[in-house]
Amino acid sequence: MMLHIPGVLNAEQVRDMRTRLAGSSWIDGRASVGSQGAQVKRNRQLPEGSPLALELGQVVSAALMANPLFFASTLPLRILPPFFNSYAGGEHYGPHVDGAIRAQRGGPALRTDVSCTVFLSDPEDYEGGELTVIDSYGTHEVKLPAGDAIVYPATSIHQVQPVTSGERVASFLWVQSMVRDDWQRSMLYELDTNIQALRARHGDSPELVGLTGHYHNLLRQWAET
Repeated sequence: MMLHIPGVLNAEQVRDMRTRLAGSSWIDGRASVGSQGAQVKRNRQLPEGSPLALELGQVVSAALMANPLFFASTLPLRILPPFFNSYAGGEHYGPHVDGAIRAQRGGPALRTDVSCTVFLSDPEDYEGGELTVIDSYGTHEVKLPAGDAIVYPATSIHQVQPVTSGERVASFLWVQSMVRDDWQRSMLYELDTNIQALRARHGDSPELVGLTGHYHNLLRQWAET
């Protein structure tokens, strides 16, 4: 499932992050990938575990965990501390698949079920730079307003197109979900969304109680904690 989540960060949060990132020291983005990814990755990022990355990452993580759409669609068990990257001057990240397991400093290894990008630059700030995700339904190009997020299965082949002018700044992270199977997560999300819509329109009823019970019994069946 691929889902656009609007307004994860507000305008003030985005401005503060962009101001602080503008004065930061970026390193080669290949520092965080393996040998295959290093062949196609050309960008810059904050050093993993740096004080600024950790501080801003806590803001991003808290905003995501407080967002009902993010929680319902990803069913997070663990979130890897967010990274921050920048693309400019033709920088890009060619087609790749995210590694299945990510180590994290001072914590357990994390299985990457869901990838997430939170955009910190508005589309008019740069040319190119589309996040292109390829799945069984085709090729999808994503370029969202600053503060918005996109979530998609980490199993997808994806890339960032070359940024030909301006600068594309974003935060990215991975989620280990309570439900590792994307199809099961999608069904749970659709069921939850429809239950909430029916409740808002008609109020509670015995039928809605039954559907809610069905949702939780499926989650109980599939979830890993």
